[in-house]
Amino acid sequence: MKSAAGCVATLLHDAAMNPAEVVKQRMQMYNSPYHRVTDCVRAVWQNEGAGAFYRSYTTQLTMNVPFQAIHFMTYEFLQEHFNPQRRYNPSSHVLSGACAGAVAAAATTPLDVCKTLLNTQESLALNSNITGHITGMASAFRTVYQVGGVTAYFRGVQARVIYQIPSTAIAWSVYEFFKYLITKRQEEWRAGK
Repeated sequence: MKSAAGCVATLLHDAAMNPAEVVKQRMQMYNSPYHRVTDCVRAVWQNEGAGAFYRSYTTQLTMNVPFQAIHFMTYEFLQEHFNPQRRYNPSSHVLSGACAGAVAAAATTPLDVCKTLLNTQESLALNSNITGHITGMASAFRTVYQVGGVTAYFRGVQARVIYQIPSTAIAWSVYEFFKYLITKRQEEWRAGK
């Protein structure tokens, strides 16, 4: 039941966030023609249609599933090593969370590169003998390889890892803190009965 809830949550989250990611990435592009979010949304909608906001949706889902799997497995593995008694230990939660996020981010960078290409339709790639829009993950993978070879799949890996380290360290430490707090209160409540 938990895995089904996680899958549904990921589907809904990515459905809501994918258009925002498209707009964010297009505005972050070098020499972006967009100065305001509304200008970007309007131009994409008028020139490419609503589908442009979801070109990378399946890639986003394909990236999030392995990211979360690697992230959770690495965190649990590291907790077994750093905190085998599974006690509340903030330093082990921060360290395990940071490392888990770094490993998952690095491993899924090729998918993120392809998702970014699908979202931005970057002109460099479009000017390399490709006609029309890049659609679908297979097309994005081919285009990335044609433009930059194998190393292109790992462009931005350092920035992605650096972004994830504090994010996942904080998330795990907060999760473990509240888990500890709630468990402690439940134990105190039961002892007081």
